[in-house]
Amino acid sequence: MKDKLKALAVVLVAIFLAVMMNVLKPDTAKSPQPEAAIAVKTAIVNAAQLEMRVESQGIVKPRTRTSLISEVSGAVLEVSDAFVVGGTFEAGDMLMTVDPTDYEVALQRAEARLISSKAKMELEQARSSQAEKEWAITGRPKSEAPSLLIRRPYLLEAEANLLQAEAEVRQANIKLLKTVIRAPYPGMVSKKLADVGQFVGTGTPIGETFAIDFVEVRLPLTERDLTMMDGLSSAGNLTDKTVILSGTVDGQNASWTAGVERSEGVVDELNRSQYIVVRVADPYGLASSSASESAPLRVGTFVKASIEGKVLDNVFKVPRSSLLEGSRVGLVDSNDLLRIISVEVASADDSYYYIASGLKNGDEVVSSALGTPIEGLRLRVKNNLDAGVAQ
Repeated sequence: MKDKLKALAVVLVAIFLAVMMNVLKPDTAKSPQPEAAIAVKTAIVNAAQLEMRVESQGIVKPRTRTSLISEVSGAVLEVSDAFVVGGTFEAGDMLMTVDPTDYEVALQRAEARLISSKAKMELEQARSSQAEKEWAITGRPKSEAPSLLIRRPYLLEAEANLLQAEAEVRQANIKLLKTVIRAPYPGMVSKKLADVGQFVGTGTPIGETFAIDFVEVRLPLTERDLTMMDGLSSAGNLTDKTVILSGTVDGQNASWTAGVERSEGVVDELNRSQYIVVRVADPYGLASSSASESAPLRVGTFVKASIEGKVLDNVFKVPRSSLLEGSRVGLVDSNDLLRIISVEVASADDSYYYIASGLKNGDEVVSSALGTPIEGLRLRVKNNLDAGVAQ
């Protein structure tokens, strides 16, 4: 019993000492809590003149593609060296010759009929003249002479036969000329369907070609794109635009300058886009007297297009992440506090907004996301050393 009382006394003394030490210990000095600040990235903005550019893309296509079809029948006697897939030719070049024998014979027969018709015509003219002289002996006017008596119907028949014979000669000449198939324009062969020794009939396809004096690219434009180009309502808004096409040729980057040819004038029902067509002259560099410095722009090439847009004066370019809800931006003031202002957006692209009013030169715009922006929020600027100044 005594041992238990001793143990309880020891515990009570220990508790008393612990309480007294806690009560009598000196107060520790508390350091002030620093005010929390949000780390942000910023950009210094200055007004500048901006030339807008609209980005689009499309596939290079020929302005004209033709299926060559034989208009005569016969065996192919000759084929041009250029009449191979990838071969190029000029307008009027011979591509293929079909055996002309049957058409030469047909021409000779038509010419013989023409000579016979001319002879009959001269004979009828002589007979008609003689009949008119005999009628004049009667002393009566020619207007009273019966047409059959002065051989008027026979003369008209001879004239008709002569016209028919001349038409047959012309038709025979045309058929003979068509035995030589010529290129309708400067172009390139994309498909060859006939060769030497093959018999072709009227209407037989012999190949496909496309023009290479110009190529065209059809470019879609969205509503936002059109606002950056002053629209397409006037032809003058198109023809003075410069378009830069870019793509790859044989694994190398290349670019070409194109001009806007026309607007298609309709709105696509599927994607609500409008289309313009741009044109590049001499895409294969064959018409120039010297070798072209640019790479050939081959048909079927996928290209990206940068189209000249309207010019904006005194606008501020800010990253898209800078614009807050309600057309507002955040600025960093001299005390590193957040100041939110309203701005007027003139235009935008995939990377930037272009501000027409609300900012002034030298403003430091917050370019990183703020989450929930609160006026007066303390900020800590943490820009990369290589961060540039937004113009």
